[in-house]
Amino acid sequence: MSDKPEYSKGLEGVIANESCLSDVQGQAGVLRYLGYNIQDLVESCTFEEVMFLLHRRRLPSQAELDAFTKNLRSHRHLPQGVVDFLKSAPKDAAPMDVLRTGVSMLGLYDHRGGDQDRVLNEDRAMAICATMPLMVAHFHRARQGLDLVPVRDDLSEAAHFLYLVNGQEPGEEATRTLDAAYILHADHGMNASTFSARVTVATLSDLYSAITSAVGTLKGPLHGGANEGVIHMLQEIGSLDKVDAYVEDALANKRKIMGIGHRVYRTLDPRAPFLRKMAVKLTKELGETKWIDMSERIAGLMKERKNLNANVDFYSATVYYSLGIPTDLFTPIFAISRAAGWTAQVLEQLDDNRLYRPLTLYTGPTEDQPISPIAERG
Repeated sequence: MSDKPEYSKGLEGVIANESCLSDVQGQAGVLRYLGYNIQDLVESCTFEEVMFLLHRRRLPSQAELDAFTKNLRSHRHLPQGVVDFLKSAPKDAAPMDVLRTGVSMLGLYDHRGGDQDRVLNEDRAMAICATMPLMVAHFHRARQGLDLVPVRDDLSEAAHFLYLVNGQEPGEEATRTLDAAYILHADHGMNASTFSARVTVATLSDLYSAITSAVGTLKGPLHGGANEGVIHMLQEIGSLDKVDAYVEDALANKRKIMGIGHRVYRTLDPRAPFLRKMAVKLTKELGETKWIDMSERIAGLMKERKNLNANVDFYSATVYYSLGIPTDLFTPIFAISRAAGWTAQVLEQLDDNRLYRPLTLYTGPTEDQPISPIAERG
């Protein structure tokens, strides 16, 4: 019998804090924001209403939503130094790297002090949420040799982002699709990027540092980068008739199938059905169903062979691809929507702060090691 203390690798199953923001029930396949089921929110609310819910912990009245939206849109501007950076960044840089640096740079231009003042932090949260879409769009257009189109204050968050990226106002269906995707990605318990944001701000660092930590964490292919990996996988497979062989080979060689399975959900990810529905509709309208047909076959095989379900990334990739969004902007879009949750989470952390300081199970030598002269080493 081992005398080592028990521990949970990767902190799996460990409760580190309390939160009222999102209720993730992995066994039941349920996700709620402050008690509101994600299904009801997608069907009845806009992303701006969900942002208000996460930040104010209740749904808004029309007057409150109007004021909140006006305030959010008033922050749609970037310091000139950040604009200069976005224009001069290497054209082949990863957009997530540019976004991470851009968020960090925002802090350089905030000279108000009072880092933990609640009112100032709420304003900073709004600024971060409003400017992240600008940074992504600015860089995307700059790398194409294009200027950013004039920023507007009459479009929703989803519509404004599509307008900034494509240079033209989107249709109602495209806007509603992205708006729904924003809602589905807005928050998700103590995921890796939210955890890193809360750990950072728990040191009483600033909001910009916390969200920079979150963006850097989300970048990883085991977190937000998975949706980009799904499209790369589909492109590698190439056609529906090659799916079975690809999956069989991946399983035989223990390679991960991107977008399948989830660290928390042991049943269907409750966000996946909405994105699947949108993906089916969009691909049919475009007259190109190859990607969704391939996705459906992969999902069916993985359910049959491994009893694993598709997660939110699996179908969001096809949705974004069908909207004409470049593949390397998939994860930045995830960051844009999750910023609503990140900022709400760090504000909640500061309301009842406690420094995170877990222990480590030491596995090295347990006795003092002799130090030999440097000439005798090696």
